[in-house]
Amino acid sequence: MTAVSEPTSESELAEAVAEARAARMPLAVQGRGTKSGIGRPAQTAATLSTVRMSGITLYEPAELVIGAKAGTPVAEIEAALAARGQMLPFEPIDYRPLLGSEGGPTVGGIAAGNLSGPRRISAGACRDSLIGVRFVNGRGEIVKNGGRVMKNVTGLDLVKLMAGSWGTLGVMSEVIFKVLPVAETTATLVLHGLDDARAIEALSTALGSPFEVTGAAHLPLGIDRVPTTLVRIEGFAPSVAYRSGRLRALLKPFGTGDVLEGAPAADLWRRVRDASFLAEPRDRAVWRVSVAPSKAAAALARLRGEGEIRHFYDWGGGLVWIALPAAGDAGAAAIRGALAGTGGHATLVRAPAEIRAAVDVFEPQSPALMTITEGVKASLDPDRLFNPGRLYAGL
Repeated sequence: MTAVSEPTSESELAEAVAEARAARMPLAVQGRGTKSGIGRPAQTAATLSTVRMSGITLYEPAELVIGAKAGTPVAEIEAALAARGQMLPFEPIDYRPLLGSEGGPTVGGIAAGNLSGPRRISAGACRDSLIGVRFVNGRGEIVKNGGRVMKNVTGLDLVKLMAGSWGTLGVMSEVIFKVLPVAETTATLVLHGLDDARAIEALSTALGSPFEVTGAAHLPLGIDRVPTTLVRIEGFAPSVAYRSGRLRALLKPFGTGDVLEGAPAADLWRRVRDASFLAEPRDRAVWRVSVAPSKAAAALARLRGEGEIRHFYDWGGGLVWIALPAAGDAGAAAIRGALAGTGGHATLVRAPAEIRAAVDVFEPQSPALMTITEGVKASLDPDRLFNPGRLYAGL
């Protein structure tokens, strides 16, 4: 195998893996490499890329199903769907603004990372729309799981297992997603001047209403010129008009609010999705924190005592993006200390390689859970060929 292998078919992919296994050659698994800076630096001898395995393999608009080879650009999928008035429901984040990477994300990459954006609060995560996968395991065997409908999985649900595995369990060759129609109209209610705790209270009120909120974010002072709280509603125009009016009345105790529509609103949600507010300065470490919304503001208040930070909230306060100086452990101890007792977890998304090699990039697992993780890895990749050490040291 050469330093970079780019098979053009599933059979060639299986051959490449078998060859690497015979040579005991650990592999960096990637598509176009736009997210290669996430995770611990893997100790690999060669790169296996799906970039030449590209193309839509099935699209049934009436059945709301699309399938594609793993190396297919996400832009190609989105263009095909848009032409039929459809979309990927989970609004996948594009990490290029944060990581400064080039090229285009692939559909296999968004599945491997379980990448989801603001609409996750209503449509679910990437793994909830992923209904079928084909992949090559560490033995060089081709595995198929799932299919074209939601209820045809028997035995171990490898579809959900592969989503979020970051290329450590197998190399995906094809993915199949359920899709949804694009909303006819979108309206975003904007509230101004709320502090973190009050903003999360407003977002929780909106999400607890019957008005089908599809986006709920808060941009504190330092991200915007004044604290800005965003609530998005999508659907048919008459429904959006009615629900946005009722929602403004419901949220009146938090401020009168404005309604933002069209391109400015779409651009704002794109920036929330991609966390591009924290793209600069590039010398800052960036963390992605998942925590119960009711505990998010207090956790951030504890963290502020550790020094200069910038942050904003998505998912109604359940997702917090944090930027702080990339020095020492890049804030790992401080962030995880602030989350102690909350049930939250933190992932280091951006930091120099030497820091990512020294700290737990992904949330440390309990001994019992790590035993399960090691067992799953051993069953699918017994020789630890794929992205060794990317998630956890020694795995």
